[in-house]
Amino acid sequence: MRLCELEKKEVINCCDCKKLGYINDLIIDDCKGCIEALVVPEGGKWCSFFGDGKEYVIPFSCIKRIGPDLILVEIHEEK
Repeated sequence: MRLCELEKKEVINCCDCKKLGYINDLIIDDCKGCIEALVVPEGGKWCSFFGDGKEYVIPFSCIKRIGPDLILVEIHEEK
């Protein structure tokens, strides 16, 4: 799968069914050559242009399923 295909999939937290947004970047371990995390701007697709720069950094281990239209992640928010 290519990054341009991942960018079109909406990221949803399956713990609370919250829509987190769309991927705009990846963190890659250049020594191992694998994806470490997905980066999703907080507030949706256009947050990087109009938002305050906050983002979700989702570890690759939190990804539960990649479907045709969305990516399910399991993130337990700290209170």
